Amino acid sequence: MEKKIGIIVQARTASTRLPNKVLKKINGKSIIEILISRLKKIKIPIRIVVATTFDKKDDVIIEICKKLNIDFFRGSEFNVLKRYYKCAKFFDLDIVVRITADCPLSDPQLIKDIINRHIQENADYTCNRIEATYPDGLDVEVLNFEQLKSAFFNAKSDFDKEHVTPFIIRKKNIKKISFKNKVNYSNRRWTLDTYEDLLYLKILLLRFKNNMYIDWKSVINYENKNKTLLKINSMNKRNTGSIMNLGLKKWEHAKTLIPGGNSFLSKRPSLYSLDLWPTYFLKAKGVNVWDLSNRKYLDMSLMGIGTNILGYANHNINKKVIDIINKSNMSTLNCPEEVDLAELLVKMHPWSQQVKFARTGGEANSLAIRIARCNTKKNNIAICGYHGWHDWYLSANLQKKKNLENHLLKGLSIEGINKKLINTCFPFEYNKINQLQKLIKNKQIGIIFMEVSRNIEPKNNFLKKVRNIADKNKIILIFDECTSGFRETFGGLHLKYGVNPDICVFGKSLGNGFPINAIIGTRKLMSNSNNSFISSTFWSERTGYVAAIATLSEMKKIQSWKIISNLGKLVKKKWAKLLKKHKLSFRIYGLNSMPVFEINSNRFLEYKTFLIQEMLKKNILATNSIYLSTKHKLSHLSKYFRELDKILKKISEFEKKNISSVNFLKTKVCETNFQRLN
Repeated sequence: MEKKIGIIVQARTASTRLPNKVLKKINGKSIIEILISRLKKIKIPIRIVVATTFDKKDDVIIEICKKLNIDFFRGSEFNVLKRYYKCAKFFDLDIVVRITADCPLSDPQLIKDIINRHIQENADYTCNRIEATYPDGLDVEVLNFEQLKSAFFNAKSDFDKEHVTPFIIRKKNIKKISFKNKVNYSNRRWTLDTYEDLLYLKILLLRFKNNMYIDWKSVINYENKNKTLLKINSMNKRNTGSIMNLGLKKWEHAKTLIPGGNSFLSKRPSLYSLDLWPTYFLKAKGVNVWDLSNRKYLDMSLMGIGTNILGYANHNINKKVIDIINKSNMSTLNCPEEVDLAELLVKMHPWSQQVKFARTGGEANSLAIRIARCNTKKNNIAICGYHGWHDWYLSANLQKKKNLENHLLKGLSIEGINKKLINTCFPFEYNKINQLQKLIKNKQIGIIFMEVSRNIEPKNNFLKKVRNIADKNKIILIFDECTSGFRETFGGLHLKYGVNPDICVFGKSLGNGFPINAIIGTRKLMSNSNNSFISSTFWSERTGYVAAIATLSEMKKIQSWKIISNLGKLVKKKWAKLLKKHKLSFRIYGLNSMPVFEINSNRFLEYKTFLIQEMLKKNILATNSIYLSTKHKLSHLSKYFRELDKILKKISEFEKKNISSVNFLKTKVCETNFQRLN
C-alpha cells in the first residue's frame, strides 16, 4: 500500500524575537505564502498542512490557508509535539515531513530527495540538521507516524514537547539517517528570526523577484559573488531558537525595540544567567513565579527587587485595588486616599508633619532634593548610597568616573549628564565620618542625602554624628529609605536607631508591588516647596494610595518586619553553616530581611553564575541574596538549602582543585558592571 506523506508546516504569529514574522511581506507576499508556493512545487504526491494554534491572533494564518487552498489544523500553542501528533493523526499520515514557517527558501527538490532517501532505506527518521551541512533555513525532518506517536506518549520535558523531534533524535534502536551535502554550507543563514534575517531575505528575494522558485544552489552561487550580503545576519547563531527559552527570545526582540532591552536595569538577564534566566513572567503568586512557558519557579532571589514584602498578588491588597479600579482609578477630582495615606505616614513618624507622593524611587529622590533646595542657599549635595538615575546623582561621576563605585553599581556612565553639574554632588563612604567632615569643610554642602543602612550597620554612633554635623552646619539631612523602609521596623529604619532626618523617602515595599513612593518631612521644609512647581498627572492616580493603605494595614496586623527579619536570621545562620561545612571563605552581610553572601574568591562571579544555573534546573530563582517576604515558609527554605548544599559542595571542589567552573557553565558569566551590561 502506498504510504500517505504529508508536510506539516508549524506556524504561528506569536514569535517572541520577531512577532508576526510569518506575515512579513517581501515583494508583496507574506513569508508563509512564499513558503507554501514553493512547497507546492514538490513533484511527488504529498499533502501540505499548516498546523497553527487556537490563539485568535492566528486566525489570519487560517485565512491565508483558505486563500491558497491549503489544509490547516489548530492545536496547542506551546506543546508543538501534541499539535503535530494530533494533526498527523487527523489527516491519517504515514510519513510526516516537518517544515517550519520561518524558512521561506525551503527547497522543493531537496525536500523530495530527503523523502525519497527516507522511503528507499526504510528509515524511521531522516533529516539534514543533526550533522548540519545545508544553510540554516533548509532544515527538513522526515519521520514515520509511529515515531511521532511514540514521542507524544513518552516525552516528558517541556523542551521535547516544544521542539517535536529531540525525543526521537535521542531514541535508540531506531533507524536514523543523516542527509548531508558534500560541501558544508551550515554557516549560511536563510531562516527568519530577527530583523537582520528579514533584511537579508528582502535583499535576496528582490534580486530574484521574477523567479520565486530559485533553487538553493543558485542562491549559494549568488552569495559567493556578493559576500557583503552574508554579513547582514552573520552574527545570528544557527538554531538559537531551539535552545533559547521563550524569555530569552523575547529579550532578543526587546533589545531591537527598547534601548537596553527594558526600563529597569536590575531585571536585565545578563545580571543573572543570560542564556538561561527566564526574564519574563506570565503570573506570580505568593513566592512563586511562572515564566512564558508556564514553568513554575520558587523565588528565593529578589521578590520583585524588594517590592513584595507581603508576597506576590497578595489577596487582601489586590482585592482593595480591584474594588477601587471598578470605581475608577482616575477622575477630574482628587482621590481621598491621598490624604488618608499621608495621615498614616505622619502618625508613624511623629517628627514629620507633611507628605508629598510620587510613583517611583527616582522621582521621589529628585523631589526630595528639590524640596531641600527650596530651603537652603547651598545647593551642593553630599551623598552616601544609591539614589537613582537622575542627573543630580550621576553628576558625582563627572569629577571622577569612579566616584559612585562604592554605592551599588560600578561603571555608571555620565553620558547625557549636563557637564555644568560638575562639583555639585560629592560621595562619602558609610561609617567614615571624617570623609563627610572634609566635604563640609571644602565643598559648600547644603544637603546630606544618605541611606540609613544597606549592607552594614552604623558604627560608633555614625548616624547620630551625621545628625549633629547637619545641625551644627545648618545642613538639611535626607534619609533614602526606598529600600530599607518597613524591613526592620513599622516605618523607616531610622526609627530603630533613634535618629530623625529632616526629610525621608519611602518606596519599593510601601505598595507591595503597586507604584507608590512618599516623601515625608517637617512642616517648615515641606511647606516652602509650595514656591516650586512640583506636579505630575499620575502622582494623583488612585491605585498606589489604596495599595499602600492596605499594605500598611496588613503589615501592622501581622508585624511583617519581625517575620522577615527572623527568617533572614535563619538564612544567615544556615549560609554560614554550609559555607563552613564546605570550607569556603565567605562574608555575610545586609539587613536581616535582605541578606547577602559572597565567597571570597576572584572567581566569585563564576560561582554565582553556576549557583543560578543549577538552581534553575530545580525551578528555583536564586542568586547570592534574598529579599525575604512573609510568604516564605520554612519548607521553602529547606528546599532551597538542600540544593544549595549540593551546589556549594561542587563550588568547593572547583576552588580546592583550581578547576575552572566556566567549563561547567551553559551561559556567560553574570555581570555586575553597568558598562558591560550595555
